[in-house]
Amino acid sequence: MTIYFGYVYFALFIAFFIGNLKSKAGFISLYVVHLSTTVIAFLIGFLLEYEEFMAQLPFNVLSILGVILLPFTIYHRNRREELESQLKDANDRISQLMIIEERQRIARDLHDTLGQKLSLIGLKSDLAMKLLPTKPDLVHQEIEDIHQTSRTALSEVREIVSDMRTARLEDEIVRVQQLLHSSHITCEIHGEQSFKHLPLLIEDVFCMCLKESVTNVVKHSQSKTCEIRLAVLANEWRMEVQDHGVGIQSDKPSEQGSGMIGMKERLDFVNGELDVHSTKEGTRLVIRIPRIIHQEAGGLL
Repeated sequence: MTIYFGYVYFALFIAFFIGNLKSKAGFISLYVVHLSTTVIAFLIGFLLEYEEFMAQLPFNVLSILGVILLPFTIYHRNRREELESQLKDANDRISQLMIIEERQRIARDLHDTLGQKLSLIGLKSDLAMKLLPTKPDLVHQEIEDIHQTSRTALSEVREIVSDMRTARLEDEIVRVQQLLHSSHITCEIHGEQSFKHLPLLIEDVFCMCLKESVTNVVKHSQSKTCEIRLAVLANEWRMEVQDHGVGIQSDKPSEQGSGMIGMKERLDFVNGELDVHSTKEGTRLVIRIPRIIHQEAGGLL
């Protein structure tokens, strides 16, 4: 073994170490040199010691195959482990950013809803105290307004708390259908079955975008119809919300409302895109999220 097949035998160990190289250029260079020297050593030994090499021909053939395949196998395994480690770090970072973004969203919602309602209650209370000595008949109306404002604030706080839970697209579709029906807007949904097995993060983003889009249709579009199309393409998930109303009056983000800005911010975390096509015949929102993000074993990959 040592005298006749020493280099061919030792070539397997060299192939193992070449496979652990991290530099692609170094790996290819040493792989070519090593494979060439192994083949040359095998041919020389085969010519000089024909009978011994023929007796150990299966071992020599397996050694040559090992020299060919082993470096590539180890190199790609190490690359896969390195990429999986980088991906895990990226997913941890995304999770942290999602927590920060969710805190900011809750702060905005509380400021825009509860803060305004409490300020209004304070103003109404001061007005009622001033009217009590001179116009007691108007105090009753002010107290009624305070009561109604407090009930509205409580309802909005409950809605904010409800939104903090992980949303399901099936439930959100039912809610938007009820909202559109109560607003006397005809709703058409296409491709609902294609979104049955979405990752939880992607589903939550789509739920938020669907809710905001339909809310904008109800509040601003003056449309009588709303079409929702869901599609799973080769490289992306896509949702389109189309109305036939008056269209968006401004292309400036600051004038489109916090809902549109919130959708864009949420989509940024999953590399998604929001395209808005608005004309006098209506508005079409196209939400795209790439499918390179998928869920495996409870994590994001």
